[in-house]
Amino acid sequence: MLKKILIANRGEIAVRVIRAAKSMGIKTVAVYSEADKNSLHVQLADQAVCIGPAPSLQSYLRIDAILEAARETGADSVHPGYGFLSESSTFAQACKDNGLVFIGPSPELIESMGNKSQARKTMIEAGVPVVPGSKEPMHNAQDALKAAREMGWPIMIKASGGGGGKGMRVSLDESDFEEQFNIAQHESVSFFDNDTMYLERALFNPRHVEVQIMADSFGNVVSLGERDCSIQRNHQKMVEESPCPFLSEEKREAIARTAVTAAKAVGYESAGTIEFLVDDAENFYFMEMNTRIQVEHSVAEMRFNIDLVREMIRVASGLELSWKQEDLKPVGHAIECRINAERPARNFMPSPGPVTALNFPGGNGVRIDSAMYAGGAISSYYDSMVAKIITHAPTREEAIEKMKCALEETVIGGVYTNLDIQYAIMCNEVFRNGEATTSFIEHFLAGEL
Repeated sequence: MLKKILIANRGEIAVRVIRAAKSMGIKTVAVYSEADKNSLHVQLADQAVCIGPAPSLQSYLRIDAILEAARETGADSVHPGYGFLSESSTFAQACKDNGLVFIGPSPELIESMGNKSQARKTMIEAGVPVVPGSKEPMHNAQDALKAAREMGWPIMIKASGGGGGKGMRVSLDESDFEEQFNIAQHESVSFFDNDTMYLERALFNPRHVEVQIMADSFGNVVSLGERDCSIQRNHQKMVEESPCPFLSEEKREAIARTAVTAAKAVGYESAGTIEFLVDDAENFYFMEMNTRIQVEHSVAEMRFNIDLVREMIRVASGLELSWKQEDLKPVGHAIECRINAERPARNFMPSPGPVTALNFPGGNGVRIDSAMYAGGAISSYYDSMVAKIITHAPTREEAIEKMKCALEETVIGGVYTNLDIQYAIMCNEVFRNGEATTSFIEHFLAGEL
């Protein structure tokens, strides 16, 4: 078993990994930027090392600084969390070259599946249905425009090494294509240090459904249910729930089988997610594979009563999965609301600043994942998420009502938040009827729902 894990991340996910490791008797090392010196993950870890100034490129994206912190502290492994370097094959390879266990898939697999255009090719070869799109990666707007003309509009422009809605733009016709491509590519370079892009035909009003998978180095792969992540703002998820209220049992089983097939086709290892777009007829198309733990992994954990981060650590230690597919029996319904410091009325503009007051809800079937505390602060340099509120109940209706109560109890002072809009979503009939698509927020804010 691993002895000391360095968490190459910050915020809620760093706290999440620290807690899992400590429950296993494993020592932890936090890395932090100058802006995060008072953060909760720094306080909870057994050791902490400052790796640079506030900007991500000078701290959390500095592979050399992270490796030096591992050497200084005697860490034997690295958990990348999500975002930052979590899907960087260069980082995973650097860890391996420096004798560190990377708690995640191999560098080769991250390279092949983390690169979205390469992943499409791999899935096509495995017989997994994909959204029509470009066959080769794009590095400039001129070449991309030629491919776009062959495909036809509308087109989704995506960062090959991206995720979380960054480096993603929609072009409605040729007149706006180069502008949207350049914006998306600039974001890709800023967030992922990668200028490689690819194109897909844009499907309007689909559902965004993803399947959580877990795999070990012995060829065992299991599915841990699907999640509906259709409610998004600016291509970033706001509400996630499991099971998907839209899918029939037949399609639910089919999408799970397809996700396992996709994972086995690439020899996947560790926690991962296969993401699909689903149309009104329940046809589903592979969108991407996330070669990391995701923000919404908590939803699967609540339904299956498991700890995915703990399992990642076990798998990275060379052990088999703790369970077979037949051992995994989902119970009830789980919903997650991401609580962000932002202003929905101003296109969800971030609202950084000190958090002057904080009260989170509790009770049976309520879980809070957060790194915030009263007296802490939301930094302008990083993601604006304050917390994830997750509720679990025997039925979807009960989980929704429990979430409404939880949102009512939550107090966050000093910054604007999306608490009110999350509560309004829970009350909305389109959502409550399980009819929300990826265009939900746009129509909801326009007063059309």
